Amino acid sequence: MITFEKSRPIIIVPYQPRWVSEFQELGGRLRQVLGGTAVRIDHIGSTSVPDLPAKDIIDIQVTVADLDDPAIVAKLVGAGYEMRAAYGRDEYIGIPDPDSPELRKRYCREPEGERRTHIHIRQDGRFNQQYSLLFRDYLRTHPLMRDGYALIKMRLAEIFPDSIEGYLYIKDPLMDMLFVAAQEWAQTVNWRPDEAYS
Repeated sequence: MITFEKSRPIIIVPYQPRWVSEFQELGGRLRQVLGGTAVRIDHIGSTSVPDLPAKDIIDIQVTVADLDDPAIVAKLVGAGYEMRAAYGRDEYIGIPDPDSPELRKRYCREPEGERRTHIHIRQDGRFNQQYSLLFRDYLRTHPLMRDGYALIKMRLAEIFPDSIEGYLYIKDPLMDMLFVAAQEWAQTVNWRPDEAYS
């Protein structure tokens, strides 16, 4: 039997319209810090999908031209953001090579004392950069998938109320399965990331 360590509580709350304006404020601040180093700054994750319950944490994706540009870290650290080197890659069951450049990223958290934010920095055009935008847009366009995903997340929070590790153990492969449907949809509609960023 697999056991998971306790961590922070997993609390899923109903969709909050304020998440949009919170992202706009947080994204605007990141734009000031990063300037032209950021190709685009997008609201991603469950808080970016209207009517989707979520953990009350704003996920932001900063797209950069070169993930190894030293200015990225220098600017963020200089503004008080906390880099987390342990989260230097994403996982995807369709790309089993853990060293694939398609899964590399940088990750940081908000400056101390500010609103809880997860900031994912990914390179323009890489698989993981496209994944988060396509997954978001697919759920925005397909209410049945959105609602089914919401139900599974809420049930996982009941099963693993104090373990983010247990919650993600099941949620992450589920997302990858849904992503297959998202890719098929993207080909059907000739999907491209829009310029709204929100």
